[in-house]
This record gives sequence, C-alpha cells and structure tokens, in this order.
Amino acid sequence: MALTDTALRNAKPRERLYKLYDAGGLYVEITPKGAKRWRFRYRHPATGKERRLSLGTYPTTKLKEARKRRDEARALLDQGIDPSAARQMEKQARREAAAGTFQAVAESWRDRYLATKSENHLKRTWGIIERALLPYIGKRPISKITAPEILRALRITEERGRIETAHRALQVAGQIFRFAIASGWAETDPTPALRGALTPTTTRHMPAPTDPVKVGGILRAFDAFEGGPVVATALRLLPLVFVRPGELRKMRWEDVDMEAREWRYTATKTNTPHLVPLSRQAVALLQDLQPITGHLPGGWVFPGGRSPLRPMSEAAINAAYRRLGINTREELTGHGWRAVARTLLHEQLEYPPDVIEAQLAHRVPDTLGRAYNRTRFLEQRREMMQAWADYLDRLKTGADVVEITKAGRYHNAQ
Repeated sequence: MALTDTALRNAKPRERLYKLYDAGGLYVEITPKGAKRWRFRYRHPATGKERRLSLGTYPTTKLKEARKRRDEARALLDQGIDPSAARQMEKQARREAAAGTFQAVAESWRDRYLATKSENHLKRTWGIIERALLPYIGKRPISKITAPEILRALRITEERGRIETAHRALQVAGQIFRFAIASGWAETDPTPALRGALTPTTTRHMPAPTDPVKVGGILRAFDAFEGGPVVATALRLLPLVFVRPGELRKMRWEDVDMEAREWRYTATKTNTPHLVPLSRQAVALLQDLQPITGHLPGGWVFPGGRSPLRPMSEAAINAAYRRLGINTREELTGHGWRAVARTLLHEQLEYPPDVIEAQLAHRVPDTLGRAYNRTRFLEQRREMMQAWADYLDRLKTGADVVEITKAGRYHNAQ
C-alpha cells in the first residue's frame, strides 16, 4: 500500500529502526531518534546487485518530491546508468567548478606562494587581491576569464585614484593565472595582453638625504631623542646596519653574536639567509640595550610597548622621526637609510657596488651562476661596515671633510 502524508506525519519512532514502504522501490526509514530518511532500493544495471540511494529526509523532502527523485533515478536505470554513480559524478563536477573559480585558485596560490613571504607582504598582497580582483572576477571560472574582464575590474580601482594598486593587482593576477596553468585549471594567461592598458604610474622613491651635512644633522637629532630606550636604540642602530626596518624591528637576541660581531637572519625580500657584520658602534648600542630587553620572554631585541611577546610596531621608527620634526614624506623614512648608505658608501667612501649590494641583501647576478651566498665579500663588508660607522660618527660631530683612498678607506684631511 502506497504511503500518504498523514501516515508519514503520524509515524512515531520505535526502539529499533523500521521502514514504511511506498512503491517502485521507494521507502522511508524511521530511526529511534525520530529521523525519517528517504531511500530508493534498486539493482545495479550491470551487476544486478541490490543498492540503495539516499533521497533526502522528511519533512524537508515531501512525499511528492521523494517520488519525483525516485522516478528520475529509475529513468537513469532505464538508460543503463547507475544513479548512485551519476550523483557522485555531479558532486565531483560541482567541486571542480568551485575549485576552478578565480577566488579558489587565488586562495590556493596564496597558501602555497605567499606562505613563504613575510606577514606584511602576505597581508599587503592579499589585501590588493581582495579589493581589486575578487569582488569582480572572484566567482568566475578562471579558465573563462578574458583580458577585457580583468581590465574592467582594474579600471574601477584606477577610477578611485589608486593607479599603483591597479598595476600591482595586474601583476599579481598574472602570477595567479600562471599558477592556474601549472595546476591544470587554465590554459592561457590573459594578463600580458593588458600591458600598456593601464594608466602609467609615477615612480616614487623613499625619501632619503644624500648630502653628508644633512645626514650629520639627522644623526645629531637621533642622539637628542627623548623617547624610551627601545625606540632610541633602534633609531641609532638602523643607520649603522641599513637593513629594512621590518627586519630591524624583528631582530632577535638569539641571532646576534656579540663576540663575532655578527647578526644573522633571513632577508624578507629575497627569503635568503643574510649576515650583517656589526661595527664596534653597533655592538655598543646592543650591549647597552641587552640588560633592558635581553631577558624578556619574546626574545625580541626591540619588543613592542604593549607586550614583550611581539616586536616593536611597524610605525614606531617613522613616528619617532616625525616627533623629531623629520618629514617622512619628503626628508627621510626608516627604509631611506638603504639609499643613503648605497649612495654615500659608493660616492664618498668609494666601495665597489657589488660589495654594497651584497650587504643590502640584493640579488645580484653572478657570472658563475652561483646562488646567493651570505658570506660573499664578507671580509670587505666587515671593513666597509666599520668604515661606515666611523664615517657616520664624523658626520655627526661635523668633521665631515675626508680624503678618500682608492682602497675604500679614508683618513683626516690634514
């Protein structure tokens, strides 16, 4: 006898699971907890073995809908198709379609590529993707996205006045498309077709003074800084080591060897091990700070003001510059010391560019094809870093008239 809605509503749970049959292989299972599950019983078209197919639960799936799903399954059987296998294929197709969207591929690229980068780089890059790309092409299958679609999305960012962000978004989109090609989600990268399509950017450089007299004045201002010892030491140490500010603020005591006068860490830009020879002046600054922060649980040389478990804030150095009256838009930023050192080490102290670039942890092509080596030019760099610290001392005291020797050393002009 066929089931009725009344019989389904009134069916009560029993101590054991039991079944109420409809017709054509359709029945409902009623569990001891009261769940009512639709099932379709059939025989596999090839093997003849009995199989069961889930068709939903009552009352979400009404009797009429359950019968419709049974009939659809029987239609597949009439074609020699196993309805259970057909359902699995549909699920797989939906999963592949979801995995093939631009957003899904971008997330996969992020988890594999950006995971090797610094936290700041990850946040900055993913933020650009979230703002400039995902709202417009995120749900599109990546294999079907065209160059005009990408351009329309980037035009929105351009119209907001964020020209550089639009260019960066295009660059990142190209990386995601190339990852998609390698992973089998796409066959072509449409981004090269957009070369020259965006509004040109105006190159901006980090402000940095290269006049020795101005540099000396800034160093004297650092000595007059009245903030706490952590930021004060960071201000004085950064010109001596000219690393990226993010690398300085994440400096750890365990990476510093006072006796060897070395600091070893992984450069954020190139993700390669790097060695900074420390001058006598740099070691003296660290020795003065060690009793203050060397015992704290985080292990940071420059811990944050709110918690020793976190490093100093990204904004701390530039904020200190502004407190000293230094315009970080036009005069100097923490990152600007790299340009100061690059210029003055070459023009004033006559050190070779290769030695300077090695100390800046830049990737410089090697004529022998060797990979980056943190000890390359190490002895020259040790000499250079001490000469640089001595030179900055002279600038700070105003004794900035130097006589340069070809060996890269200097002495007082008599």
